Amino acid sequence: MQYTIHAITHNKWDNSLAPIMTISDGDVITVETKEASDGQVTPSSTEKDLLKLDFSKIHPLTGPIEVKGAEPGDALEIEFLEFKHKGWGWTGVIPGFGFLADEQYTSPIDLQGPALKIWKVDEKYAYAKFGDLNVKVPIYPFPGVIGTALPYRGKLSTIPPRENGGNMDIKHLTIGTKLYLPVFVKGALLSIGDTHLAQGDGEVCGTAIEAPMEVTMKIKLIKNIGLTQPLFIAKKVKEMEYEEYIAYPGIDPNLWNAAKKAIKGIISILSKYMTPVEAYILASVAVNLRVSEVVDVPNWIVTAYLPKDIFDISIDLF
Repeated sequence: MQYTIHAITHNKWDNSLAPIMTISDGDVITVETKEASDGQVTPSSTEKDLLKLDFSKIHPLTGPIEVKGAEPGDALEIEFLEFKHKGWGWTGVIPGFGFLADEQYTSPIDLQGPALKIWKVDEKYAYAKFGDLNVKVPIYPFPGVIGTALPYRGKLSTIPPRENGGNMDIKHLTIGTKLYLPVFVKGALLSIGDTHLAQGDGEVCGTAIEAPMEVTMKIKLIKNIGLTQPLFIAKKVKEMEYEEYIAYPGIDPNLWNAAKKAIKGIISILSKYMTPVEAYILASVAVNLRVSEVVDVPNWIVTAYLPKDIFDISIDLF
């Protein structure tokens, strides 16, 4: 069967919530999702609107959706078939939130925000201006948050990822991917939201290109395999790569600090062309953080890869 599920939402993991719909093994569902702010950011918003955000509304998740016959010990196979956007998205720096929120940069206020970019979107790209540069980012939509109900009682934050999936922010959960989620409670109680149009690995400023969407998925029930955390098969990893990158290795005995050094290096390069906070936003959307090595003690390397393809002019190192 095929169903359309409208955006009846919640924003806490709570396994006592009643399902908004029941589906069966093999059903295809189209789920309407809201963007991460639950309508508080719109195409006409300005950065000042970020100072008025009601955080109790963040992460509206459509669901929970009951899967008939699902029992603890089973798993759901979720195949992403289609994403339809609404022609726009947003990326913002919210004061006190993000990878560099506590960093003493050259001028901390530069990265604190609030700062906001509204993107125009067609079927292939998202477009925005950063400084004097026109930026064009390929879109590969995916859900920032998707998860089953947790095995324990209570109302729990959706911000950290958990054993049920949740706020994983993995950009490869896009069309063609098959995601496997554990079932911890009867009916599985699947929820989805926080949909993104594009994101760099790391989502460093705390937001990707946030956007409302319609997500079409095929749901299969796999009985009694004892999966205890998410697992997925991805088809488009190579397709989502760029032609050429500027890469900045962050070197430090602490992996967290190495990643910060890498992102700050990219921000420094981009700050010749735009404000530091714009560079921070762009890094969140397009820069990929990768662990390059962990064995050459005492230092580890995390490298930040900035794609050159997204700019309308050539970006120089020096």
